[in-house]
Amino acid sequence: MNRKLYFIRSNKTKFGGAEVYLSRLSKALENQNINHQVKNSIFPKFLPSWLRAILFNFQVCLVKRGKFYFSLDRITCPDIYRAGDGVHKVFLKIEKKSKFNPLHPVYLFLEKRCFTNAKKIIAISNMVKKDIVDSYKVDKSKINVVYNGIELKNYNYSSSFDALSKEFCIKHNQKILLYVGSGFKRKGVEEFLQIISRLESDNIQAFVIGKDKDIDYYQQLAIKLNINNKVVFTGPRDDVDDFYTISDVFLFPTHYEPFGNVILEAMNFKNAVFTTKQCGGGEILNGKFIMSNPTDLSVVQKIDDLLSDRQELLKIQENNRTRSKKFSIENNLSETLKVIDEVVN
Repeated sequence: MNRKLYFIRSNKTKFGGAEVYLSRLSKALENQNINHQVKNSIFPKFLPSWLRAILFNFQVCLVKRGKFYFSLDRITCPDIYRAGDGVHKVFLKIEKKSKFNPLHPVYLFLEKRCFTNAKKIIAISNMVKKDIVDSYKVDKSKINVVYNGIELKNYNYSSSFDALSKEFCIKHNQKILLYVGSGFKRKGVEEFLQIISRLESDNIQAFVIGKDKDIDYYQQLAIKLNINNKVVFTGPRDDVDDFYTISDVFLFPTHYEPFGNVILEAMNFKNAVFTTKQCGGGEILNGKFIMSNPTDLSVVQKIDDLLSDRQELLKIQENNRTRSKKFSIENNLSETLKVIDEVVN
């Protein structure tokens, strides 16, 4: 590909799903010597988010001219838009957000024009594709579904266990349940705690990894549910891979998640994975691991059964590891480049 690609993403952070994806994609493009540049916002973080969204749109669209834009943000001038953040219109129906926050009308304004003006849209799940079509009447043929890709990793159980058991006093015979994600309300930490509190399996340790401004509320809820001795809130961690490595079950009872790289990452580290049908990443799981909604408590018995059946648990963990290998960042890049080629040519 001779044409230089410009990847558009306002934020530059280590922890955001889209930002992590973009850094992996950029690395894969470098390995193939594909000329590209990432454009981030030049505006300071202290500005209100709605104003930053408007200014960022001006920043990239006013100087576009003949540049080829592959955008991961809602802007009015993309060539290709990757809808990694899902559909804001749908998100607002699920999350009861304040009508007085100007960010939401700004996002809706940008979103509508983004979907209309893009030559192609990449949806990261069939759920997102359906949401775009239903919400904005976009022609289905304009939307390609390309599932997320992750860096496939090898791991060393012993060193991960040694590191974490020292810090958290984990015992070898304990079953580990894991949640990873920031933004606890939307991603179902309250439901995670409710499910943990109902498990009959006694010898368990659960970890909640991620940040949230209301973390105190969830810590108090754990006390109220009498599981504060079983649940550790770690905050954000740089060693998340160690937690994936030692955990048995990854539970993600989200209210709305366009895909959720955590699903693939947990599978890649040999976890049994449960999530909701409101999570696009659930499309790659067997239906019995999908909760109908975040409060679907039938999952409690399924997790209990699995924790008491070592052979079945190992089989599912192995299957998930094998299945995750189909979703490498290299495969994602190959599918993404096909869409780019289609538009460029």
